[in-house]
Amino acid sequence: MRRLIPKRTPSRERQPQAVWKAGLRRCLPLGIPVLLAVGLSSWAIANGSLRERWMDLETSFTQFTAEAGLSVQTVMVSGRERTDRQSLIDALGIEIGEAMLALDIALARERIAVLPWVRDVTIERQLPDRLVVTLVERRPLALWQNDGEISVVDAEGHVIDGARPSEFARLLLVVGQDAPGHAAQLLAVMERVPELRRRVAAAMRIGQRRWNLRLDDGIDIQLPEDDLEQAWLALADMANTEQLLARDVQAVDLRFPDRLVVRLTPDARARMDLEEIDGEDT
Repeated sequence: MRRLIPKRTPSRERQPQAVWKAGLRRCLPLGIPVLLAVGLSSWAIANGSLRERWMDLETSFTQFTAEAGLSVQTVMVSGRERTDRQSLIDALGIEIGEAMLALDIALARERIAVLPWVRDVTIERQLPDRLVVTLVERRPLALWQNDGEISVVDAEGHVIDGARPSEFARLLLVVGQDAPGHAAQLLAVMERVPELRRRVAAAMRIGQRRWNLRLDDGIDIQLPEDDLEQAWLALADMANTEQLLARDVQAVDLRFPDRLVVRLTPDARARMDLEEIDGEDT
């Protein structure tokens, strides 16, 4: 009967020479790559740094791809309205015929992103020969008066360098150190009543907490710190139903939730005083 597990027979002790040869056979496959790497490193040290050799190889490869057709032949730009064309070209730093694979897209994007009108930019390679630049420009929101100077700001409160205030005279004038950062919120509320919004000539930031408005006819509107939208809608309602802003009003104080305070013009107060005197005489 055959054994399911064969019987082991004693074996002779393994000779040292046999063990050494077996170890050599196991190490040989690992040793060849190591020796090859050492040899290549020695060659690189003897013939210049490995980095320089790699750069030469990379340059040759990109030149080869350019000659094969992977070179910039067309640059497409979308979203450019106010960004200066030459400034964009200089910031892009790319020439027609340059190898597509040699372009430093990240560096070009950094240079373009700091241009005055640029809010965001993406640059995309479209092989074999097209480069697509997409700009998102800043949108002028308001004119900011600070320390006697007027600047154009966007919805994020960013000053747009180089923008001429005279070209944006239709924009709301805001005054105050922190006014640019809060102008977008104010304008969003005022746009709820466009016809009243068009009468606002300037907005002054008071104590970094609230706004005062100056209408086109000189009436001052004192808005509250909280419930800005509610106060604005209430003012619009009184202007429509009671013709509040068509009267001889100098200022309207909306800071108090339980009452409205109206200050008349000096002429209106004088007329009221005369009427009171006439009433006393009769």
